[in-house]
Amino acid sequence: MNKSGKLLISVAAAAVCVAGIAGVQAAGKKFDITTIVKISGIQWFNRMDEGVKKFAADTGNNAVQVGPAKADAQLQVQLVEDTIARKANAIAIVPFSVAAVEPVLKKAMDQKIIVVSHEAASIQNADVDVEAFKNNEYGEHFMKALAKCMAEKGQYAVFVGSLTSESHNQWVDAAIAYQKAHYPNMELVGSKNETADDQQQAYAKTQELLRAYPNVRGFEGSASTDVAGIGLALEERGMADQTCVVGTSLPSIASQYLNTGAVDMISFWDPSLAGYAMNKLAVKLLDGEKITDGMDLGLKGYEHTSLVGKVVYGQAWVDVTKDNAKDYPF
Repeated sequence: MNKSGKLLISVAAAAVCVAGIAGVQAAGKKFDITTIVKISGIQWFNRMDEGVKKFAADTGNNAVQVGPAKADAQLQVQLVEDTIARKANAIAIVPFSVAAVEPVLKKAMDQKIIVVSHEAASIQNADVDVEAFKNNEYGEHFMKALAKCMAEKGQYAVFVGSLTSESHNQWVDAAIAYQKAHYPNMELVGSKNETADDQQQAYAKTQELLRAYPNVRGFEGSASTDVAGIGLALEERGMADQTCVVGTSLPSIASQYLNTGAVDMISFWDPSLAGYAMNKLAVKLLDGEKITDGMDLGLKGYEHTSLVGKVVYGQAWVDVTKDNAKDYPF
């Protein structure tokens, strides 16, 4: 899927270029790296694919991205199995369910395949995990924004792509804990609303919530499509001006709802940079380099990383409202 052709160069030419091309283990050597995402065809992972393709073009490595047609843990596991069977050098993965992929990633590592993960800070069977930021800080940030919009009072609800999506649950857990500690006049209603990273499911869940809790006025989304589904439901009910909506998304997904006021703020990290970072770390490991605290990955938001255990943390989130959405054309 969207494979970049291998760069064919002579041994002599490779020897000249090796100092300037990242990921060359030996003269003419290129690595086969497969990035496996939660789901193909949505803007978030389309943007990540741009980063993977750029990495391939910049370095000459055979870096490609694949993902299941729908958000399904077992379909993702099968893609990992397929990648192992192809004898790839490395797997970069954004797990739909960390627990579901742990056994198959162990199989990959047992076969000397390098594994780099993203949005999976607790993962065991990976050589390194890279995060755009510390998830608890990101979740607290959303609650601060939601509380400010709601004047620190009223009912709110939270959305996740899946109860098995580690990062989504870390964000909302941190947000809820921060609310309980700092905003006693706010109240969480219902449980975590699962949307399978699908805008229509987020829309339907919002309609259900409004029927069950007609006074709910705050919404926090986690999957990139959540706020768009929430915003559409609120627009249809004429509630855009009386509600507050924040969450992770991209301008290409949420800008129309930012412009109407149905969504108040989105935050995100650039998926293309995360895809590039995963592949760059994979090549470093394949080249025998050590991952170190303070490492500069040469990518915006990942210039001064911190290493905690085997998790590399950047400082890569940005906040977007209708006022600056045009600054992020993706």
